[in-house]
Amino acid sequence: MACANTMANEVEGSTSEPSINVGQITGNSDAPLTAPKLGVQDTKKTFKNPNAMLVAMAFKFKNSEGTPKDYAVVAADYCRAAKLGDADAQYALGWMYANGRGVPLDEQIAGQLFTMAAEQGHARAKESLATISNMSSQAPLLACLLPDPPAPVAIAPNSETAEIEQKSISVETTKLFNAQGNILKLVNKLAPRYDIDVNLAMTFIAVESRFNTMATSPKNAQGLMQLIPETAERFGVKDAYKAEDNIKGGLSYLKWLLAYFKGDVQLVAAAYNAGEGAVNKYKGIPPYAETQKYVQKITKLYNKTTHPYKENLVKASPLLSLPRKTTI
Repeated sequence: MACANTMANEVEGSTSEPSINVGQITGNSDAPLTAPKLGVQDTKKTFKNPNAMLVAMAFKFKNSEGTPKDYAVVAADYCRAAKLGDADAQYALGWMYANGRGVPLDEQIAGQLFTMAAEQGHARAKESLATISNMSSQAPLLACLLPDPPAPVAIAPNSETAEIEQKSISVETTKLFNAQGNILKLVNKLAPRYDIDVNLAMTFIAVESRFNTMATSPKNAQGLMQLIPETAERFGVKDAYKAEDNIKGGLSYLKWLLAYFKGDVQLVAAAYNAGEGAVNKYKGIPPYAETQKYVQKITKLYNKTTHPYKENLVKASPLLSLPRKTTI
């Protein structure tokens, strides 16, 4: 991924995700993040065509086979998928709110959902967004889209707590990093200067570029840590394809993000992929399928949810003052 705004996983000439597979590294299957199984048969094949879904439901109502409760099930299923980042579900639910079909007509909610889908490149959502006249960036998100509250954590005895805090990367991940001798040597030299854990830096390089110094994404993210030109300029990187310069720029950005999100690795990963603005906008990990998968890959490799950060380097994200925090 590039840094700052949106970042692409694909390297030049590729239309798929990097071949590094977190499941292969950890020894577990790396099942992709997918929308949950829908509870109403009519919704299963209609993410891209809400009109067809509603016509099918109308015929059910005509034959007394369905009830208005089905609308609530449809909306709930779409919302669960939308929260997971499914752009088609975001569009379909937005269409329902824009037309008042099975839910109250609400252009602000429709606009939010169309915006989510449009930000992922959904063409019909972009077209529909242009028809919305009543939009407010301050309108609250649907409750079903809000981040889940963090699960309660039991307080362990001191010795056990220390052991949990010291957990590190897996043996398989260690082997992966050690196999990149020249890059690991550079990271070992540079990461301590930025107060960054070597394993965290190597994790981002693995997921971003697969250790390819010449990697280039369709959005012009460049080099080992996939710096877009704006981020390279922001942190004084003159040649993003020079390994040492690129790593310095990426470490600078990671140090900034760690301070901004007070060491929350998941939020840092989401911001590195989608931009800190998107994380603040959605009050946590954005509902983009790409970003959700990206955060999962980072946390599976790094195996820690927090990282030390420099106090007072930057004013903390306003998200951290809210009672909720996104985890996946």
